Amino acid sequence: MSDEDFLHGKGLSNEVNIRMFTYDPQDEMEVRYFIEQLKSDTHLKCNIKEYNLYSIFLGICEDKKLLHKIPDMEAKKGSDFLLSKILKFSTTKAFIDKMQDEDRQHGDVIFLTGVGEVFPFMRVHSLLEEMQVAFDDVPIIVMYPGEFNGREVVLFNEFKANEYYRAFNLI
Repeated sequence: MSDEDFLHGKGLSNEVNIRMFTYDPQDEMEVRYFIEQLKSDTHLKCNIKEYNLYSIFLGICEDKKLLHKIPDMEAKKGSDFLLSKILKFSTTKAFIDKMQDEDRQHGDVIFLTGVGEVFPFMRVHSLLEEMQVAFDDVPIIVMYPGEFNGREVVLFNEFKANEYYRAFNLI
């Protein structure tokens, strides 16, 4: 990850510097531990910036002053109503705005985590479409609990595939 070619996205046929690290959803806790180990590794020559999508989602809800109201809203109006309301303010733009609050510099590598936790409020293929423009200066690694065959992502190895052809498998 600290290789200059990786940091600059060289060797990707002029594509965006987005890679998928797919794993069996049952290995979630091991993957979280692995990320924490990477973030604390002082020998890495890159700076890992983790963006947990669920934490970002909670921050968006707090900004809208809705976080504490969500349980009552769901109990009174139902899950479908709640989902429709959440989808109105939980947009890809809202997520990107939260992520762009921090300065980026050469050597940063973005890790997107919490992909499964924000389903169905945010779909990673939609977020990546906009991130490829807003974050074109740093590599992005999506920690994805599911499958990616180079063309489609399948969350938890069971939901209907969504096409996202611009990323590359990390391994």
